[in-house]
Formats: sequence, structure tokens, C-alpha cells
Amino acid sequence: MSQTTNPIDTLGQKLGDAALTLLVRLYPDVRLATNGQLDAACAAMRAQSKEVVGQLVDDATNAPGVGHIAFQTAALTLAHEGIRSLRAGFK
Repeated sequence: MSQTTNPIDTLGQKLGDAALTLLVRLYPDVRLATNGQLDAACAAMRAQSKEVVGQLVDDATNAPGVGHIAFQTAALTLAHEGIRSLRAGFK
């Protein structure tokens, strides 16, 4: 039996993957982070995810031709939250 996935869940998963990839690429010091710091960074990203996904959906709905840019902006926004958290943890 095939299990169907909600499109918003699929979007969220892809957005999360993109944000984590950007976090690692943009902030190489992530390799020095403790598990606690990584957990805090992920929590900071999750805390912003509902707002960011809502904005992404609004942007893509209002301007479908730039949906890919809206996605990239959302991923960068989440990655930025993770980086901010990691930087705070390194101080």
C-alpha cells in the first residue's frame, strides 16, 4: 500500500534539506559545533519555519514565475537563523 505525502510536507522537507545544505556551505565552522549547539541551531530554524513557509507559499502564489526565487529566499532565511544561533553559541 502506497502512503501519500501531503504536498506541504514535501515542500517542508525539501526546504529543510536546502536550508541545512546552505548552513553547512555558508558557515563552515558548523563542523566545530557541539551536538547541543547543532540542536539549538535546528530549533532556531524550526521556530522560523512556519512563518517562512507561509511567506514562501504567498510569494509563489502571487508571483508563480519566481517560485524558485521564493524557495531560495526561504532556504537562506532558515539557514541564517541557524547561523545566528551557532554564532551565539560560539561566544
